[in-house]
Amino acid sequence: MTSAILEDERHGGVDVELAGTAARLLARRALWWPTEATLFVADVHLGKAETFRALGVPVPQGPTAATLRRLGALADDCGARRLVVLGDLLHARPAQAPDTIDALRAWRRERPGLHCLLVRGNHDDRAGDPPADLGVEVVDAPSRLGPFALCHEPAGDQVDDGGGYRLAGHVHPAVRLHGRAGDSARLPCFALGAREAVLPAFGDFTGGWTLSRADAPRLYAIAGERVFEVPRAAAGR
Repeated sequence: MTSAILEDERHGGVDVELAGTAARLLARRALWWPTEATLFVADVHLGKAETFRALGVPVPQGPTAATLRRLGALADDCGARRLVVLGDLLHARPAQAPDTIDALRAWRRERPGLHCLLVRGNHDDRAGDPPADLGVEVVDAPSRLGPFALCHEPAGDQVDDGGGYRLAGHVHPAVRLHGRAGDSARLPCFALGAREAVLPAFGDFTGGWTLSRADAPRLYAIAGERVFEVPRAAAGR
């Protein structure tokens, strides 16, 4: 894995090299593999708000629809032929309720040619696989795709997944940036190491784990429509 070779604010991304292949870290919280027209996202968590409401927590409606709109627009804009979800497509068993599944079914009908692959995550284990008629291929981690080992949970650079560069999510990485005036901002980020890249959570209704330089050699923060490598001195918890 090398440092960024191109920063393109117009497209909201940074080009990097992972496992000897070109990839792009997108400001819309996804990884783009252009030679294979493949889009990687992690931690979509569809149906999370519905799950909270089923437990009596009065959260507003809307995150599932908003997340699907963003995901559809991103896949369409990229011209993706394959979508890989690195775990946690559905949040929990209540996410299998008709409202959530019908929204996902309508989303799939609009993109019948998009190959969707889900790598099971810890929330998928509890939620159960998506209904078969959605046409989502479901696999366990690690699953190889070209030079990549597709996973949900990160393992750190001490783990070698059979020569594959590990792509993961799970921790919803974020970074806190500190300014000279004592102010700070917490932003979602990509965490890149020698053997592993951890993607930010894609879902609209998700928290995050704040990383520091001790957690990953390179952190790329997302600020609006821009991705940028975090200077070493600026990152901290």
